[in-house]
Amino acid sequence: MLRRLFKDFQGDVLAIPGRLIALIFLVLLFLIPLFTQQPYILRTLIYANMFVIFAVSWDFISGYTGQINFGHALFFGVAAYTTALLNTHLGWQPWATIPIGALGAVIAGVLMCLPALRLRGPYLSLVTLAFPLILLGIIFSFTDFTGGELGISGLDRISESKTVDFYISALVMIVSVFIMWKLTDARSSLVRTGLIFHAIREDEIAARASGINTIRYKLLAFAVGAFFAGIAGGFYAHFMRIAGPSTLELALSFQAIIWTVFGGIVSIYGPFVGVYLLYPLMEFLRVVPEVRYIIFAGIVILILLFMPEGIAVWIRDKIERQCPRCKLSNVAWRHTCRACSASLYGD
Repeated sequence: MLRRLFKDFQGDVLAIPGRLIALIFLVLLFLIPLFTQQPYILRTLIYANMFVIFAVSWDFISGYTGQINFGHALFFGVAAYTTALLNTHLGWQPWATIPIGALGAVIAGVLMCLPALRLRGPYLSLVTLAFPLILLGIIFSFTDFTGGELGISGLDRISESKTVDFYISALVMIVSVFIMWKLTDARSSLVRTGLIFHAIREDEIAARASGINTIRYKLLAFAVGAFFAGIAGGFYAHFMRIAGPSTLELALSFQAIIWTVFGGIVSIYGPFVGVYLLYPLMEFLRVVPEVRYIIFAGIVILILLFMPEGIAVWIRDKIERQCPRCKLSNVAWRHTCRACSASLYGD
């Protein structure tokens, strides 16, 4: 059993440069607290971990199924407010409030998806755009309950140590991203949702004609994406110790889109790379607040001009090559496939 697992690990991770780089990065990520205990650095990494989950969940819905969602902050905010209300009014601990907040986000995801099931393109995007605005209106109407513009503050901490918070956030991020990756993996032998999501994105009419219940899988995509966005929102509220209107702002939804497109849409590692490059960069640029957003916008524009598929996808294409026969990934400097020995360059 162990020999087989090691063989699979060797073939699926060590032999593929992109996954090997990801593994090395994760190992180094867990070693960071051994070299620095600065609260600012750990706090930045904690938020980056949460935003990775948030961005990947947007890619899960919009990248893999083609259901472009401009209101993704709805799930983040619903979970944050649900978590805050349960913690402050009922005294429930974070280990209970965060999963329940994520379930609240799932309900919001299903409610958002229902009127948009038969919509595509800009019509779907406009419908999703309206939901966070509606919830913001409700929040500002019941200020005694929701705190209005000030939000709900005084939430319990996840732990009393920034180092423990960091490790918890990193572990939650890895597990969440791994689950979403397996659900979107078209080659997975365990679940077939990835193949179906790809079919819906490429041609929903053809997918429906082939017998796929597209409505069911679009609902599933919204529910799963909302759940993990809710996990991120719940953790964010407890780390910040406040849930406010900022968790529902349209800017947060568009931030997830920028992270994903910058890193590479329809690739789980794309949002991962986008968040870890752009979020710390924005924090670093606080030293020059006057030109902070100008520099940020310039970097994003340059990347999209010269690497339109995203920086992570561009790097992957430089270090990996897919076999034209068996579709297996190989290192770019190989001339024949490591599995079927077919020529990788059509010689």
